[in-house]
Amino acid sequence: MPEKVLMKGNEAAAEAAILAGCRHFFGYPITPQTEIAAHMSNRMPKIGGIYLQAESEIGAINMVLGASAAGVRTMTSSSSPGISLKAESLSYLAGSDLPAVLVNIQRAGPGLGGIQPSQADYWQATRSSGHGDYKMLVFAPSTVQEMVDLVVDAFYLSDKYRMPAMILSDGLLGQMMEPVVFDESKVKKAPEKPWATCGHGDKREHNIITSLFIDPYDLDAVVKARYERYEHIKENEQRYEEYCTKDADIIVVSYGASARIVRSAVDAARKEGIKAGMIRPISVWPFPDKPILSKINDVKAFLCVEMSMGQMVDDVRLAVNGKKDVKFFGHTGGVVPTPSEVLEEIKKINRGA
Repeated sequence: MPEKVLMKGNEAAAEAAILAGCRHFFGYPITPQTEIAAHMSNRMPKIGGIYLQAESEIGAINMVLGASAAGVRTMTSSSSPGISLKAESLSYLAGSDLPAVLVNIQRAGPGLGGIQPSQADYWQATRSSGHGDYKMLVFAPSTVQEMVDLVVDAFYLSDKYRMPAMILSDGLLGQMMEPVVFDESKVKKAPEKPWATCGHGDKREHNIITSLFIDPYDLDAVVKARYERYEHIKENEQRYEEYCTKDADIIVVSYGASARIVRSAVDAARKEGIKAGMIRPISVWPFPDKPILSKINDVKAFLCVEMSMGQMVDDVRLAVNGKKDVKFFGHTGGVVPTPSEVLEEIKKINRGA
């Protein structure tokens, strides 16, 4: 069994990428994710990898596009405003069916906002960060160990489905230190990439990677085929955790760092005789509607808790489809909800129910 190592979330994400076989990292500093790039700048030269600090966020994501087109596992990272700058090329990656991993250590917004933790980039991540009809795989860790595991999985699934994958984390998890294990047995080998533009020695036809289609009917067919793949992903790649939901009257839906707080509030509610539980989405695209649908007939209400003004709550309400009440509680601007505040919201719903 590999030994546990005490690591900051950002550094653990970088080391997990190396474990997964990433040897090409392109980035640009921005708080609170700069430690990812700093760790890569130290480690990559020692293992024969490439670290390059680009001239901008735009330059970094376009370098990722080029490296991915050549068939290698590649990654970049940033924080909220930097992700916005990468949006155009994220669309190009998706439109070219290219795999890549992007880590977003969210900070408060909008605009420059603040450097405190936030979850206000949910819409940006799950509603397609750039232009056009496309999706990204989006995973939301709630512990540093899960950060490691999801980065490793993101590389594999990104390759498997030929699409970008995002780790949607935040400044709380990025700066937090926890013991982690880097388990090589969990790493899945990259598939063959016959489509890559990696040279061919005149042994095959030239590979051309593009997102440009002059004939609108060709583009229509390609996008529709891509959405058939997305439907397969929705059916097969939903990830979630259920906590105390077996007999729950009130279910709190929360993800990432907020879910850590909700777990404490659920425990406190149980001590007061309130049958509360939690569903924690781990994949936020595809959104795990299956556990919510399975509980609709058993619960009195749902409560969505986020570090935003209410973004994931839309997906919860879509899943519930008006069959039960869905409440929301959250803070924004970098203010982290407390367990006592969440407990009070659970009590309000219980009194109303």
